[in-house]
Amino acid sequence: MGDSPSEKGLNEGHYKQFVFLLKDGKTICRTQCLNPPAEVPRRWNLHEIVPRSRVKIHHNLPHCFLRPAAECLRDQNEWARFLSHLQKRDTVAIAKFDFFEFYILPPVEAYNFSHVRVAYRAEKQSGQKPCESVVDTAEACQFKQQSLDPTEICGNSCSMSPHEFSARNNGHMQSRDVSISEDNGVPFAKFAKSNGDHLGSVPVGRWQPCAVKRDGSLEKNYVQADPSYLQTLGQAHSGWIFGAIAELVDNSRDAKASRLDISIEIIYSKRDGKDIPMLSVIDDGHGMTHQEVVRMMCFGHKQPDANHQDHIGRFGVGFKTGAMRLGKDALVLTQTTDSRSIAFLSHSLNEGKDNLEIPIVSYCRKGQFMELDTSVQSEALAKYNLKAIKEFSPFDKYLIGEKAGLFSKKLTGTQIYIWNLDKWGSNYCLDWTAGLTGRSSFHQGDILIRSRRVRSRPGQISQKVPLDYSLRSYLEVIFLVPRMRIYVQGSLVKSRPLAKSLNNTCEANGIIMGKRVHLTLGRCQLEWEQANCGIFLYWHGRLIEAYKRVGGMVHNGAVGRGVIGVVDVSDIMDDVNGRVWVHSNKQGFQDCESYALLEEWLGKKADEYWDKNFDSLVLKKGSFLYKPDHEWVQCDKCRKWRMLSSGFDSKNLPAEWFCYMEPFEGSCETPEQKVERGVITVSAKRSGYGCRDVEDDATLTSEGDSDENFDQTKKGSRQALKRIRKGVSRACKNAV
Repeated sequence: MGDSPSEKGLNEGHYKQFVFLLKDGKTICRTQCLNPPAEVPRRWNLHEIVPRSRVKIHHNLPHCFLRPAAECLRDQNEWARFLSHLQKRDTVAIAKFDFFEFYILPPVEAYNFSHVRVAYRAEKQSGQKPCESVVDTAEACQFKQQSLDPTEICGNSCSMSPHEFSARNNGHMQSRDVSISEDNGVPFAKFAKSNGDHLGSVPVGRWQPCAVKRDGSLEKNYVQADPSYLQTLGQAHSGWIFGAIAELVDNSRDAKASRLDISIEIIYSKRDGKDIPMLSVIDDGHGMTHQEVVRMMCFGHKQPDANHQDHIGRFGVGFKTGAMRLGKDALVLTQTTDSRSIAFLSHSLNEGKDNLEIPIVSYCRKGQFMELDTSVQSEALAKYNLKAIKEFSPFDKYLIGEKAGLFSKKLTGTQIYIWNLDKWGSNYCLDWTAGLTGRSSFHQGDILIRSRRVRSRPGQISQKVPLDYSLRSYLEVIFLVPRMRIYVQGSLVKSRPLAKSLNNTCEANGIIMGKRVHLTLGRCQLEWEQANCGIFLYWHGRLIEAYKRVGGMVHNGAVGRGVIGVVDVSDIMDDVNGRVWVHSNKQGFQDCESYALLEEWLGKKADEYWDKNFDSLVLKKGSFLYKPDHEWVQCDKCRKWRMLSSGFDSKNLPAEWFCYMEPFEGSCETPEQKVERGVITVSAKRSGYGCRDVEDDATLTSEGDSDENFDQTKKGSRQALKRIRKGVSRACKNAV
């Protein structure tokens, strides 16, 4: 019995069992085992490392050998450090199981770390199933993309033979070239060096991906994610930072949340030694299980087969792109009725690492308490991840407990905290105001883009577009049919369903590539005063493009002034073959045939409305305001929208209104008037509240209306106003 495997054993390729070595739940290295027991556990969590003199290891004990099968340079370095530690101190690493005890002995030859001898005691008859290791398979390899199948080797990694690794650590390779050699038909990546290594060090080299055959099976390549990829993800919203916040709002809506709080608060960071701002996004949705948190942290997932009209998320990158645009570090605290999980996506934690590490700690409910869920992680791994979170974030056990206490009122929900916020020069990209205390409607809290820059749109001349730099203004219209109560800096955002508040509305129907489109035209005084116009395009009920100019609006700033459009294009912009025509950042649409035809049709109808109705639009002097054709109010209990009776002043409504109150005086069980799918609503002068939905009892044109039967629906005696092609007349200016 020698201290090294025989040459015959090496050449026979008996390395068929992969073993993961771990210490305190942290992976040391993946290895291959020569002459393993009949059924050897595949994950060895080293319980202790003791001096060899304290361990009585009989020379007749059976033994096996381990050699490194590292998946990245970091693991290769850890393997060398681990064996160097054993050899220098003459210690033994022990891994205990119910029916096995493994003793990893120190290497006999100094600096020869190509393999290591392992003695073991088997306390169970062969053929019986041994117990599993303390560390769970999924957690041991989490976010390292490590495969536990012996036929699967992670991309960006290849194994080296024991001879090659020994030569590498003894300085026998003389060049920096990388070549591929074969050992019994199995290719290995050779890494050369130009100078000798010191104790425990491994030459720096780049592991090359390879796909090789071993025992007739094709090995697979997997992706290794460098931490710098987090910065790349954030660039998806480089043009507009509110797009990043919208991604987090979408997730809350998909989770069926009824309330969403967005705020920036100042918190003390022990790591930075000062107070820092932290953005929080908190909802009361259904929360996420451990598996759902892991799925959210993965870089992309399969798009859903079913096309749900009310579901926005499809690409599996929204949280990562949104959080990494807003700041460098993000912590997620989520809870379902039976579980709680903490996840940490961080630049700070992964700085200088070769592969991305994302700690996750999960708990399960036992009675009235939350305890570590050892079915998805080991206790050691959970402690290691929790320690990393506390070290690289402002969260200690007290702050985590405080935030978890927010779940007491409603048992489920998700909290997202983002710090190290993105900078604008020497300050932050976001600017925030707390607003006045109480229910003041004149000075409410808001989160602003510091640059106050208005987004560039073809043909746009107005510089008054609050939606572009005010989060409150954006969230007022982000959803076609608002349901959630959204709070910004502690004050409620008054949602403005654009499809429910137009003046002098008209409608038309059309068919684009076999799909129906319903268009409504109206007017709004606020947009006239701010010289804005354009179409609002919604996809699955979420705003994708705002103030999109079509037709004559593109070429003349005066044409279409005050004309606003609203459309839910879910049907048109979802291809029947499963292709989705909306961008992954949900801030635009792909230049496809259906979009081009939609744009052309919208321009035609907007021009027709302008030509037929401009001469009859009346702009009275003084403080006269054009009210919407119908006013709507949302019940604070059922969140359904109810149409107010004519003549009722909406200013008389209380801050919290319910269905049983005046003027509706009904019940929450009464069905809400539904909006037809594919509705487009356009107003000529949006009052700030938007366009009205097309309801069954309020449709102004019949279903059979064609494009030619496109007429104004509300006419009355009004002072005519001459058409102006090249600007606004003095009379028109005075009217405003």
